[in-house]
Amino acid sequence: MSSGKIIILTGEIQSGKTSLCKEVSLKAKEAGVQLSGLISPAVFTKGEKTGIDIINLKNGERRRLAVLRDGEQTGLETKRWSFLNETLQWGNQVLENVVPCDLLIVDELGPLEFDRGKGWVSGLKAVDSGEYQVALLVIRQSLIDKATSRWNQNISRIIDLSDPQSAQISGDTLFSSLEIQS
Repeated sequence: MSSGKIIILTGEIQSGKTSLCKEVSLKAKEAGVQLSGLISPAVFTKGEKTGIDIINLKNGERRRLAVLRDGEQTGLETKRWSFLNETLQWGNQVLENVVPCDLLIVDELGPLEFDRGKGWVSGLKAVDSGEYQVALLVIRQSLIDKATSRWNQNISRIIDLSDPQSAQISGDTLFSSLEIQS
């Protein structure tokens, strides 16, 4: 593993993790930073979360990743979500080609990756490579121990957006603190 530094964003559901990643990605683009990775914004219908999309940060391409389970078995599933296999394959292809870069963002690495060896497996490999200056990772609170045991020496900061002080951090402030040399 190389020496890229890792910043972990964690927090409760809908605490602003993806929004903060999006803000940081916009600042990175403005600064001319070589940006790679995926963010996973929620899709809302009439105020209810009904899906999850993914956006390729290199080119802005957006695809539907998951929909609410409706009883039909579609492949990879969690208690709440049914994941679209074609989008999972596409996302992993994107993640196979994200490094080297200055800033790698992966939103999110969760139970599919850490517990089941599914989901963004190429994202885990990209983080393992260390071929970036900074990796900004969204990881659930329940998986922080697994992430720290995997990347302990490279983790420079864990930001818990459930903490009222950390919840105030802006994308501009976080991006500035990354100290990326472009």
